[in-house]
Amino acid sequence: MAPGPVENRLRELGIELPAGPKPLAAYVPSVRVGELLFVSGVGPMKDGKPAFTGMVGKDLTLEQGQQAARLCAMNLLAIARDAVGLERIVRVVKLSGFVCSAPGFFDQPKVVNGASEFMVQVFGDRGKHARAAVGVTALPLDFAVEVEAVFQVDQGPGGMH
Repeated sequence: MAPGPVENRLRELGIELPAGPKPLAAYVPSVRVGELLFVSGVGPMKDGKPAFTGMVGKDLTLEQGQQAARLCAMNLLAIARDAVGLERIVRVVKLSGFVCSAPGFFDQPKVVNGASEFMVQVFGDRGKHARAAVGVTALPLDFAVEVEAVFQVDQGPGGMH
């Protein structure tokens, strides 16, 4: 089967999605309900290990936080690819980003832009979404950032994943 527009766009951008990360606890990577695919929060995992750890604004710069958020977005798409296929994504509905933040760091929205801008880069206007960007004091595995997503998918076959 020939690659579709989303896969072609990733190739144009020189992006190869990683393998979808495995759950770290008692949950599933994604659940489809009707035309919505809810993807569990993922950290900036690369090759099975956390790639960005610590607090943004203390251990990591704003730019490193943005890179971490972008890697989270890549992992979200890897999970969506495994669940329904990238070509079935009609729209990115919402991203929720959690930033492990040093005291006095207030640029969480700029950090989560790393994930948001990636989605628009890949999907164009269909990648524009609602969003939350929240500062927290700790995340699993000392992740610097965690992002979860809701995607609208076409109404083809599918159920819980």
